[in-house]
Amino acid sequence: MSRIGYARVSTIDQDLETQIVKLKAEGCDIIRSEKVSGASRDGRAELATIIDFLRPGDELVVTRLDRLGRDTRDVLNLIYECEQKAAFVTVLDPHVSTRGEMGHIVLTVLGMVAQMERRFIKERQREGIEQAKRQGVYLGGKARLDHQKVKDMHEGGAGASEIARAVGCSRMQIYRILQSNR
Repeated sequence: MSRIGYARVSTIDQDLETQIVKLKAEGCDIIRSEKVSGASRDGRAELATIIDFLRPGDELVVTRLDRLGRDTRDVLNLIYECEQKAAFVTVLDPHVSTRGEMGHIVLTVLGMVAQMERRFIKERQREGIEQAKRQGVYLGGKARLDHQKVKDMHEGGAGASEIARAVGCSRMQIYRILQSNR
């Protein structure tokens, strides 16, 4: 039986260290991490790898339920997939596990709360942007990557992998930038 930790943050500039330290302290043999949105399971390769390799008796451990996902259906589907492999899911904060029937109920409720919280965040964000636009102070989102540097490196013969390492992002992001500059 293995305890497998999963750590996730939504953006590249967020830090995974706090989650990793907690998972190590819980005795996780393996810890997989990624920097990708939890809004859906798309693009979450590390989580998919964990699910694929779960064996009977293994335990998937996350620090908080929203690290698994912010959509109730996705979270419940993940838990179901783990159960189909005779594996368990444990959330550290608050401490809940699928080892008992009450754990299933609590995780379902927590999943619903996480989804509701995500909707509230999006609504507040949308309202704030609309208000800023009305006041004429909305300038749009801040560019996280230097698009000109990406374009210059590409024109200089650098490949997507090399550019991605240089600017600190994924190759997919490089492809998107290059395609948007055409």
